[in-house]
Amino acid sequence: MGIRNPKKEILERLESKTLEAQFKTELVAGLNCSPFEAEAVLAVVKEVYFPFITATAGLAPPGKVTLVAVCADEPPGKPIAQCVKRTICLTVHQGPADDHLLQAQGPTVFRRSRLLELCQEALSQGALLTREDLAYRIFFVAPRTISRDLAHWRQTNPAQLIPLRSTVQDMGPVLTHRVAIVRLALQGKTTSEICRLTHHSAGAVSNYLATFTRCYQLQQQRLQVSQIAFLLGRSPGLVQRYLELISQCRADQTLQYHLNELLRIGAAGEKKSRPVRQVVHD
Repeated sequence: MGIRNPKKEILERLESKTLEAQFKTELVAGLNCSPFEAEAVLAVVKEVYFPFITATAGLAPPGKVTLVAVCADEPPGKPIAQCVKRTICLTVHQGPADDHLLQAQGPTVFRRSRLLELCQEALSQGALLTREDLAYRIFFVAPRTISRDLAHWRQTNPAQLIPLRSTVQDMGPVLTHRVAIVRLALQGKTTSEICRLTHHSAGAVSNYLATFTRCYQLQQQRLQVSQIAFLLGRSPGLVQRYLELISQCRADQTLQYHLNELLRIGAAGEKKSRPVRQVVHD
């Protein structure tokens, strides 16, 4: 195996998130074209249509930026070049309020104030942003700067997670939104409160809690982390974080009480959804 070149890998991921790359992916996946054929079709389309498209293209509204991002449904571990993409339009600058913020407190505070809304806006359009998207496509700073901004957000807003691809798809070392939602439930928060704090739907919250309780039940059967991850269709890292939460519950009576409540509600739901067997008389 050769030596990895992180800078080259970043450029390759960014190159795969362009309209040209999105068009070629659609040709390869949808029409079963080879990469060479897709490149040839793209060249013809650019030669024939692009002069007219460029001349008639409308201008983006002030303060907005258009970019290509990975679809929210794409699983972790899949190469970016093979992922389905979406073209999204995000509001970077909101007008006079942001002008005053930039003038009074500078670009760092401005970036940190926009992180959550930008990522939520992308998610509402069916896509998930990455740290590189924020750095190279929106704010034009180094990824390390975005990492510092995200670390600052996690320190000042621990209960409100930013929906990045890494957190939503359980990629990387950052606490995932699933773990944060389960922790809130173990602290006694209601579903409506969790939805308000994390900007998730009630259905999504219920799904995460059901997975957590199932993880507990499988651990009670003395299954290993890899086995639980396989059965639940979740990453081993997420399962490990769930098991750590379960260990914390055993040492805290309040957490254990709310864990027992989650298990009780889950058991009641299983009984309710279980089909009733009909007795056929001869």
